[in-house]
Formats: sequence, structure tokens, C-alpha cells
Amino acid sequence: MKGATDNVIRCTWAEGEMLVDRDAIVTEVPVALVYNGVSHVVMMATPADLEDLALGFSLSEGILQRPQDLLDLEVHERLQGIELALTISAGAFAALRERRRNLVGRTGCGLCGIESLEQALPEPASVSSDLQLSHRALQRAIVQLGKRQSLKHLTGGVHGAAWCTAAGAVELLREDVGRHNALDKLLGALQRDGCSQAGFVLVTSRASYEMVAKSARCGIALLAAVSAPTSLAVRQAELSGLTLVGFVQPGRQVVYTRPERLLGDPIP
Repeated sequence: MKGATDNVIRCTWAEGEMLVDRDAIVTEVPVALVYNGVSHVVMMATPADLEDLALGFSLSEGILQRPQDLLDLEVHERLQGIELALTISAGAFAALRERRRNLVGRTGCGLCGIESLEQALPEPASVSSDLQLSHRALQRAIVQLGKRQSLKHLTGGVHGAAWCTAAGAVELLREDVGRHNALDKLLGALQRDGCSQAGFVLVTSRASYEMVAKSARCGIALLAAVSAPTSLAVRQAELSGLTLVGFVQPGRQVVYTRPERLLGDPIP
């Protein structure tokens, strides 16, 4: 199977001189998710931790309601890319078929055939958690994350998503060329490997509506991002009861929703 990196010959110009050597670059391939023999989606992804990607995507997109609905998973390398063949429970597959049937024949543009605002913005998942942590925990996590991203250090071309304890220790890390894929890989790893204590998710990207929705569906109480959130992400986080933190950088971070989960913070 293809690895997470590839080696290419590069020519580097620096201060008037040309250097020819080899460079490690991140691998990007088409990955198809096939449920009970029916192809559902193809995404561009880094071919690492694919079992985590399959489970995390299925849960965060609401295709599976629980990990036990995934009965079997096989990874097949094809000429054009990689196929993830998932066998899911009869109930989950029936719901997926109904979901696909509702998209057939629609002419609406933009979001996979969705034609109404209600379909584009479904009822947000509700997060119930008594998680509390300090600002210093987020600061510890951002420092650790920078040191733990081995694929980023090697290639400079990937996003990361980390599960951090309430004290700010990075317990799990997943990387991918796509920010949504990195998050799905992490969410899948959390379900597969388990998590011994309360914590939060830290991502090396902006916080979009989709990332908030995925986190809420998987019961994440706090999502922190190194960059900005979108207005819809803030709205979704507020409706879900999720704490959203943006611009997490050494010495600074901005809390947009549910600040009561951060100890010592005045609640406006």
C-alpha cells in the first residue's frame, strides 16, 4: 500500500545558487468509501490510518450511530486509488439508502444536491459535558502539538488533529493532507482506541461549520483551532453547547462560545 510520503527530485534556488536533491512530500490519493457494496463518497486523503478515517467519517457524518454498527472493514488498493469496503448493520444501511434516495434527481447546487436551507443546516447535535479546564491546558497542548507532528515536520504539507487531556497533554494525534480527514481520523481513533479521561480536540486549521458539526456528533465538548472560526461555526457551536476556541497560539487564544468550561473565566 502507498505510504504517507513520496520522494521526488527537486531543484532549490537559494541566494543565487541552484541545489538539486530529493524531497519528501505528502502522498495524496483518491479514497473511496463503499458501504455494503455501494460507493458513497470519494475523497482525496493521505493513505495512513485509513481504518480510523472510515470509522470517524461514518460516525461524524451520521451514517453510523455507534461504532458497533460497523461490522467489517477491508482496505483494497486499486489502480486508481484506495477503496475502503465497510460492512455495516442492516439498520444503518437502510438509513443510508434512504438518505441517498432523497438526493437523487435534485437540481439544487452547492451541497451535494441539497436544495433547501433546512437540509443544508440540519438540527445540531447536543453536547452534554461537565468538562472544565484552564487556559494553561490549551497552551500546553499547542506547544506539544507542534513537537508531535512528525509528518508535518517531514513534508510541511499536512493538517493535524489531536486529542488532549484536560491537563493539556496530547494523547492521540492524526495527520492528513485534508483538515476534515485529519479530524475524522482522530474521531475514529478515539472510538477504536478508547480514551481514559476527559479532554478536548485541537486542530491545526480554521474551525468550519463542518468541523464543529462533526465534533458535536461525536460528543466532543471543546474544539480548539489554531486559526479563525467562521460565523456559522460559532452559531453551530452555540446551538450544540460546544465550547469553541480559535486563534490558539502560544500566549493567546480566543473563546467564542461556552466560556464557562474554562476555569477562572468571567462569564459575560
